[in-house]
Amino acid sequence: MSKKIDTDRVEFTKDMMDYTILAPNMLDITFRLFINIFGQYGYKTELLQNYGRAVVDEGLKYVHNDTCYPALLVIGQLIDALNSGKYNPDKTALLITQSGGGCRASNYIHLLRKALKKAGYPQVPVISLNLSGLEKNSGFKIRISMALKMLSASIYGDLITLLKNQVEPYEVNKGDSARLVQKWIDSLSAEMKKGRGYSHFAMKKRLPEITKSFAAIPVNKTEKTKVGIVGEIYVKYSPLANNHLEEFLFGQDCEVMVPGLLGFINFKVDNRLEDIKLYGGNPFKKIAMRIAMWYLSKVENNLITAAKAYGNFTVPAPYAHIKEMCTKIIGPGCKMGEGWLLTAEMMELIESGYGNIVCAQPFGCLPNHIVGKGMIRKLKEMYPQSNIVPIDYDPGATQVNQENRIKLMLAIAKENSGCSGCEACGACNK
Repeated sequence: MSKKIDTDRVEFTKDMMDYTILAPNMLDITFRLFINIFGQYGYKTELLQNYGRAVVDEGLKYVHNDTCYPALLVIGQLIDALNSGKYNPDKTALLITQSGGGCRASNYIHLLRKALKKAGYPQVPVISLNLSGLEKNSGFKIRISMALKMLSASIYGDLITLLKNQVEPYEVNKGDSARLVQKWIDSLSAEMKKGRGYSHFAMKKRLPEITKSFAAIPVNKTEKTKVGIVGEIYVKYSPLANNHLEEFLFGQDCEVMVPGLLGFINFKVDNRLEDIKLYGGNPFKKIAMRIAMWYLSKVENNLITAAKAYGNFTVPAPYAHIKEMCTKIIGPGCKMGEGWLLTAEMMELIESGYGNIVCAQPFGCLPNHIVGKGMIRKLKEMYPQSNIVPIDYDPGATQVNQENRIKLMLAIAKENSGCSGCEACGACNK
């Protein structure tokens, strides 16, 4: 980062606590929990819901179209919100994540500040949400309790999303799942506000209760096409980026499985250990990362155990299992973007019965084209009846073309549903 950029940035200070902080949307359930947690520490945060072509066009004004598509969308959504007139630019701040890795996502924040100046909002501070010490703001600090609450929110969000996606397509009374989701968001947020509900033991108690509540929703188990979604993290999870892909698939009579955020968190921590293994490093950092992985494995086990406790839900595989499974075809040192994890998620989906997969590829994200689209042939050799379609998401791609390609994949899925004898394939619903 150049000295000029660092000097010119507008810091979010303690006297800005009355500002409205705008955050891009991604994982709906998890991010709604995050927003409530920020509110508990005095930050008035709002999750943006502005979608559509206007956001893309706004991003194209300020971000070169050779830059990865997520950057264009995040910056377009934030500036479109400022242009809406709903917010006072002199009392508004923006929140954006920085991963700190080799991905260009760590540079979004500098592109955003440059865009704000061009758009006429040089006074708007941008807060970096990161755990790598990349940037600090005197008015926004991630306390240990906040970090633990956000981790628990990720786990609660993963379980709620997992259960909702397996219940909603079959519910007898439409809207039951959505109402239960909101009930749990309100309940968990209220519990954490009182300083409870986010420890390992609290989650161990609460997670099975969530499963039990979803298992109690009346359902009519008709046959549906099971579809998995993988891809670059933003395009995989953001309805703005993937043109409401999950909603579209539900409308096509599908049951949808999307790997959770906890796997990605495990992946990012584990990468630090892989770096030390491959290149050497600080022994104290190695110890810290091992402790982090130990704790993550404990809470992951809580989630998996809870998902099995009631009903007949498909549960995620442990992180250690999918890593071991994937190293047969790709090394753990391949970690740019989503790295080997993206390939591993496709393998897990296939073996879990979701062999029809949409691989969401953002324009300009070369690593994900390699570990996503580039691995399809190998996966096809390993799982002959797998049915994977890579879909490119970029400013020039039309939603109609994307949906037509997905419909073709679903047509093949229906043909495959009549086959038999393909052990461990997962493409069939039988």
